[in-house]
Amino acid sequence: MTYDETLDYLYRQMPDYQRIGDKAYKEGLDNSLALDEILDHPHRRYKTIHVGGTNGKGSTSHLLAAILQESGYKVGLYTSPHLIDFRERIRVNGEMIGREFVVEFVERYRERFEPVMPSFFELTMEMAFLYFTRQEVDVAVIEVGLGGRLDSTNILSPDLSVITNIGFDHMKQLGDTLPKIAAEKAGIIKPYTPVVIGEMGNTEVAQVFIDKAQSVNAPIVFAELYMNNFVAERKESGWLFHASGYPDVKGELKGLAQDKNARTVLTAVEVLLETGYDIPKEAVYEGFANVTTITGLIGRWQQLQTSPKIICDIAHNAHGIRYIAEQLGSENFNRLHIVFGMANDKDVDTVLSLLPRDAVYYFTRASVERALNEVELANKAAAHGLQGLTFPIVSHAVEVARKNADKNDLIFIGGSTFIVADALPLFSKS
Repeated sequence: MTYDETLDYLYRQMPDYQRIGDKAYKEGLDNSLALDEILDHPHRRYKTIHVGGTNGKGSTSHLLAAILQESGYKVGLYTSPHLIDFRERIRVNGEMIGREFVVEFVERYRERFEPVMPSFFELTMEMAFLYFTRQEVDVAVIEVGLGGRLDSTNILSPDLSVITNIGFDHMKQLGDTLPKIAAEKAGIIKPYTPVVIGEMGNTEVAQVFIDKAQSVNAPIVFAELYMNNFVAERKESGWLFHASGYPDVKGELKGLAQDKNARTVLTAVEVLLETGYDIPKEAVYEGFANVTTITGLIGRWQQLQTSPKIICDIAHNAHGIRYIAEQLGSENFNRLHIVFGMANDKDVDTVLSLLPRDAVYYFTRASVERALNEVELANKAAAHGLQGLTFPIVSHAVEVARKNADKNDLIFIGGSTFIVADALPLFSKS
């Protein structure tokens, strides 16, 4: 098979939850354990760091990978979903997995993995684990896919677990209260393995983490308490962070939530140092300042164009959109244009209630089965005082927004990872 034929096979035979939703979701670890047995447990051949949470786990994973790489480690990085190229999910020292390996993996193992009937995520995870072994990485940073307790990545025995925060998302699978969701996320806390909690949340959520950690004798560190002298200053170029031992850390990522991610990452670095990792301070500074170059991270408050200014972000739930709405309110522009779409399994009304009413909206639909119909979205938006046009294709919505915008206007593209994924190729030169 060619590379394109291989990808088509993967999507066709092993549907991707990110694209079609519940029909692709497989709860539990049985398939992951079976695949891991077939491939002789590749993840046991290198160190791992496991990163979960509702939002910020992608940025946190990339920052940790960048810092470890700058420390001299050969670093594997497994994240999801991808935005433009499937191979974004699996990287070693910032370089995407080779097309040849993807083809070879499927051709060599398909007769053995097909009887297992794995999900797309389960199979690509195991592909990543094997690739990291072949590349002889020192350490791999592994992002949780969905939840934690029953997520397929939870077969790991990591050196460190990180849980960024808890918010409402994937409630059908994880529960309809924050403590229930926290209990699922807390599933990645392992016996005698330190865990860093980025944001404590309310007292009930914090207690869920404390109880789980105590039950398995896992040292627990709350970043907000550990780094209680942490200060973050917003700059035009990004962030400037200050903490004990880390003055004047320049953060390249500009999103409003990156101050919380930074505190989580700095705390994680301190815990890794205590467990024997060699991480020079210079590596921390370089990792924060150049994370997109080092790791290839895209889609986080990313500026795509200058005049008019165009920004995209993959925030897709109420917890993340709150930050987006606040950050849009701090931008300078004559008029705000928002190209917006959502997945059909999100809390649409809560998200819409957070968006600015004085913007011009271009409601659209991403090219995935999970995408919410743009007309339905526009009708729901109208009930929240949001007005705009509808477009069945993201590229058309972006095109019209660009035509309507003056040079001093601002265009924001978001609401869904898949809206950003469809939009990014339109700005490939940037």
